[in-house]
Amino acid sequence: MSGRPGVGGANRKIRVAVVGAGEFGRNHARVYREIETVELAGVLDLNAARAQAVAQEFAVRAFQSIDELQGRVDAASVSVPTASHADVGCLLMAMGLDVLVEKPVAATVAEADTLLGAARRYNRILQVGHVERFNPAVVAVEPILNRPLFFEVHRLGVFTPRSLDVDVIYDLMIHDLDILLALVKEPVMEVKAVGIPVLTDKVDIAHARLEFAGGAVANVTASRVSTERVRKMRFFQHHEYISLDYARRDALRVSVKKAGPQPEFAFEKLAAPAGEPLRAELEAFAAAVETRVAPKTDGVAGRAALELASRVMESIREHDERVKPGTSGSGTDPGVKAKGSLATSFPDFMTR
Repeated sequence: MSGRPGVGGANRKIRVAVVGAGEFGRNHARVYREIETVELAGVLDLNAARAQAVAQEFAVRAFQSIDELQGRVDAASVSVPTASHADVGCLLMAMGLDVLVEKPVAATVAEADTLLGAARRYNRILQVGHVERFNPAVVAVEPILNRPLFFEVHRLGVFTPRSLDVDVIYDLMIHDLDILLALVKEPVMEVKAVGIPVLTDKVDIAHARLEFAGGAVANVTASRVSTERVRKMRFFQHHEYISLDYARRDALRVSVKKAGPQPEFAFEKLAAPAGEPLRAELEAFAAAVETRVAPKTDGVAGRAALELASRVMESIREHDERVKPGTSGSGTDPGVKAKGSLATSFPDFMTR
C-alpha cells in the first residue's frame, strides 16, 4: 500500500473519528485518547444525544454527519450495528479514510467481499476488531506452537441486552474461530454444530466441532445465557498441554517430563505482555495507518472468521431441521454428541 502524505509525518498525530457511540464506540474513544500518536478528532452517531454525551466526556467534537469527516480525519473506527458495517465502511474508504470495523466484519460474506474490494480500490487499510488476538494470553502462546492437535474452548457469559441483533456465533464464538484459524493455519474441512435460542429469537448458546485439514480437532462452546463468565482455551500438542485464560490474560504450559504410570510434569507460566487488549488493537491500527502495512487482523482474516462462522450457523440450521418434531431425526446429532474430552484423562490441573 502506498502511504498517505503527512499522516504521522513531522510528528503530526493521526486524526481518528469514532463512528457509532455505543458501548464499543465509547471504549474506542476512551483508548484513542490515551494513545500518544493519535488525536481523537470526534465521534458520530445517529443518536445525536448519545454522540454529544461521549463527545463531552472526552472533550471532542460531535460530528453531525459522515460528510463532516472528510478532510478532518485520517481514519475511523466503525462501531455501528453489524448490518451497517459494509455501507459505512465502504463510504469511509471512498472518502479516503482507513477503517477499523468491529467484528464481525460484515453481516454476510458477500458484504465482507464488498469491503475488501473497496479497500483494494481505494488503497485503504481495513482492520477488523478481533480484539482477542491482542490478548496477552494469545500473544504468549504464539511462539511455542508445535502443531497442536486438540482444542477445547469455552466462551460463556451472563445475559446482557447487548449485541442481540446477531446470533451468539457472530457475537462471541467468532473470536475463537478467528484465533483457531490463526493458530492452526489450516483450512477447516468439516463443521458439526448445534445451537438453540434461549432468551432471544437468535441462537444464544452453541457448540461446534471443527476438523482441520491436518487432523487437528476443536470443540468450541459459546453462550450468552450462562450463570458465570468463562473465557478459556485449552489445547494439546506433542507432550504438552497449554491453558489460556482470556479473562486473566495469562497462559500456563504443562510439559511431560516423564511419561508412564507415574508421570512427572513441568509447569511454566508463559511470559505475557502487560496491557489492555483494546489498546494493543488500536495501537496496531494506528501503526498500520502510519506504515501502510496490513495488520494481523486485516480484512482477509476478518472474512475468513466470518466465513467459518457462517458455516457453523449453516450446520446449526441443518441440525435444527433434523430434530424438529415430525422429522425422521433422532434428536441427537452424531457429529456433535460428546466424544469424551481429552482433558478428562489428565490430572485436575489440566482443567484449569
